[in-house]
Amino acid sequence: MDAGFFLIGLFVGSFLNVLADRLPRDESVIGGRSHCDKCKKTLKWYDLIPLLSFLYLQGKCRYCHTPLSMHYPAVEVTTGVMFALAVIFLPHESIKYQVLSIKYFVDLAYYLFIISSLIVVFFADLKYGIIPDKIVFPAVIISFLYLILNTQYLILPHVLSAVSASLFFLALFLITKGRGMGFGDVKFAFLMGLILGFPGIAIALYIAFLTGAIIGCILIVWKKKKLSGTKIPFGPFLVLGTIVSLFFGEIIMQKISQIL
Repeated sequence: MDAGFFLIGLFVGSFLNVLADRLPRDESVIGGRSHCDKCKKTLKWYDLIPLLSFLYLQGKCRYCHTPLSMHYPAVEVTTGVMFALAVIFLPHESIKYQVLSIKYFVDLAYYLFIISSLIVVFFADLKYGIIPDKIVFPAVIISFLYLILNTQYLILPHVLSAVSASLFFLALFLITKGRGMGFGDVKFAFLMGLILGFPGIAIALYIAFLTGAIIGCILIVWKKKKLSGTKIPFGPFLVLGTIVSLFFGEIIMQKISQIL
């Protein structure tokens, strides 16, 4: 694991915390100082050092001593780990073999941007049940531009994958009248297809539905959720499927080919 990228990821994760917390509530991510949600006290810069401040303060507000959500260090650590692993597992050849060139840095910047977007979607939907359009739409534009500038031969299959995945989720949304699938999932499915193409999108959706079903059953058995009523956000499972397919899609397809 690359320690340098882990540290960079911690600081990026601190900003992603702001996005995941403020975008679903339609709050500005630029204006306004960070503050304690309980006592509203404005936080000093030394209260905002990624991970270290949380550990030093023992997970409590410096001023009112209210326990802080584990959501904050979770986002920072997740981003740090994902950034470090990206250099090792991401699929592009220039990244795999660390060929230091302009293309290498463009590819790496693109994948780190996508990973950051996925992390915001994961935690925003987990906490608020909302997949922010302000994350999905820019990611769609950036992904499309990346395809145009780097892999034009993949534009058509990736766009077809995006449209197919989105239409599939739209059908689920219409059939269930929004009870089984939110419209945010429909838009996010388009982004998934644009990033992964085929068969990557198929792997991602399989993993998402499989893990979603398993976790749903576990929560029902534990009586945390009922069969009807409160919905379980599906966005985190879609993000999980996307990340697994993005990092390990080629390996999974090789294993499937060997079995068949």
